[in-house]
Amino acid sequence: MELNGQIALVTGAAQGLGAATARKFGAAGAKVIALDRDPDGATQIAREIGGVEVSCDVADAEAVDHALENAVQAIGGAPRVVVNCAGVADAARIVGRDGSNSFDVFEKVLRVNLFGTYNVMSHAVRRMMALEPLADSGRGVVINTSSAAYEDGQVGQAAYAASKGALASMCLPAARELARVGIRVVAIAPGLFRTPMMEALPEEVTEGIVEAIPFPARLGQGQEFASLAAKVVGNDYLNGTVIRLDAGARLPPR
Repeated sequence: MELNGQIALVTGAAQGLGAATARKFGAAGAKVIALDRDPDGATQIAREIGGVEVSCDVADAEAVDHALENAVQAIGGAPRVVVNCAGVADAARIVGRDGSNSFDVFEKVLRVNLFGTYNVMSHAVRRMMALEPLADSGRGVVINTSSAAYEDGQVGQAAYAASKGALASMCLPAARELARVGIRVVAIAPGLFRTPMMEALPEEVTEGIVEAIPFPARLGQGQEFASLAAKVVGNDYLNGTVIRLDAGARLPPR
């Protein structure tokens, strides 16, 4: 499927991987719905690429449905492409050094990363299913963002790794279920990328992280994630799989 002329929904579009993907898709001729909890950030990206912005909490199913309905009305149709980049990376030990419990962190991370992705996917797919099939009988593609942490989760990442592991595990059954209506589902598992979260770390910490990356020995760039997402859209035989994008890196325990 060509991106040019298609409607694409990108969540977490205000910054990081989502912003890079929205820009890449917009430059490729897609009409982009930029969804983010930050309304100002979503508006800025949408104006930059000539898209439409919507704001909501992806973990709120009713809010997602309402936001998508508004977006579909504003842009003139349902999306054939969905890229879920919205997420959080709050870290906490299962039992803190002071003996505290971290269930609140676990609940928040799963609520945003897993439930939020599922909400957007389900409400977007319901609308995608009503579209006329393209020449190859396909109706669209959903790309969910997992993480290398789903296989290499570090100390303090139990919640994050669990959420991203669930997204990886969901990929194949979702693809099998939606095959009957011509909708593909793929997950991308990025490694260590230059995102606002990484940029907030001290330089010496970043240098230590980069040392664990085989080649190229640097943090990934948002446009590299966006480029892969675009290639997933364009390759109709990619379906039901998780693609690691990590320069060969395997995260150490700490």
